[in-house]
Amino acid sequence: MRMENIVSILKKEYPNSKCSLRYESSFQLLTATILSAQCTDERVNKVTKGLFTKYPSPEDFVMLPLETIKKEIYSTGFYNNKAKSIKAMAEMVVNSYSGNVPNTLDEMVELPGVGRKTANVVLGNIQGIPSIVVDTHVTRITNLLKFVKTKNAVKIESELSKLINKNDWTLFAHLLIDHGRAVCIANRPKCNNCVISNLCPSKLGET
Repeated sequence: MRMENIVSILKKEYPNSKCSLRYESSFQLLTATILSAQCTDERVNKVTKGLFTKYPSPEDFVMLPLETIKKEIYSTGFYNNKAKSIKAMAEMVVNSYSGNVPNTLDEMVELPGVGRKTANVVLGNIQGIPSIVVDTHVTRITNLLKFVKTKNAVKIESELSKLINKNDWTLFAHLLIDHGRAVCIANRPKCNNCVISNLCPSKLGET
């Protein structure tokens, strides 16, 4: 099966593939993922290194003035909306879930600032629940590979869940993110250096 071959090859190419955001709890990963919107993981990690040292828990963020959060996360961009989402998310986690991030997709997406992608990041990487994260890399590359013909994240997740071994759901996004950053770069893919080019219809000119 083509998908199985691709996953196998990418596992060998990126043996250390994992979530590049730094975190020590579900709340911290939720916060870091919210901050990562329109920002690099590297920048987010620089911000959260100090942020989580000073304010590691949702209870800490509930007590923080909104302006303090904005100042702390300013360099990640879109800091006004991100700060509001993080504070509101922390308040709901504390008030509705006794300070513990819920462990189901349906409950998690009810948290302010938390969409399906963010929820799946936490479910897969912290809570050990197989989850397919659909970000820009996954969307672009799976379309190039002709496994999907849509930009709709929910539809992509549904289609991929039928094609990928459940044990590889969480890892799959990390593999494609690594591959998208290193080789299958948007608008300038390095097809000649691609380990899965012989399995890619777009490389073969069947676009």
